[in-house]
Amino acid sequence: MSYHFSKTLDLPFDDAIEKVTAALGEKGFGVLTTIDVKATLKKKLDVDFRPYTILGACNPTFAHKALQSEGKIGTMLPCNVVVQDTGDGAVEISAVDPMASMQAIDNPDLGAIATEVQGLLKGVIEGL
Repeated sequence: MSYHFSKTLDLPFDDAIEKVTAALGEKGFGVLTTIDVKATLKKKLDVDFRPYTILGACNPTFAHKALQSEGKIGTMLPCNVVVQDTGDGAVEISAVDPMASMQAIDNPDLGAIATEVQGLLKGVIEGL
């Protein structure tokens, strides 16, 4: 089983971030965190890296359900979505597959929630 869903877009990097953020919003996700990996690596290690941003996406309704089902599930939240420059003028968007994350947890209620979130995130990526 793959641990992510991906799609490549022919867009400038910043436009891709805006498009993904809007698509997430249409499915009920907000972006709680934005990590600019390129800037962080430059600042902390003085190394150059391609444009690479991690968006921490959260659907409050499903996060609440998951937290009620499994107290430690916060260790796996939010759902990460990666926007990265592929070096050939395109940008790849990848979202975590929550089912892959949840396989280690024996909780049927959580599995049902993860299945719903999986469908939403897959829809975001496919719809880009």
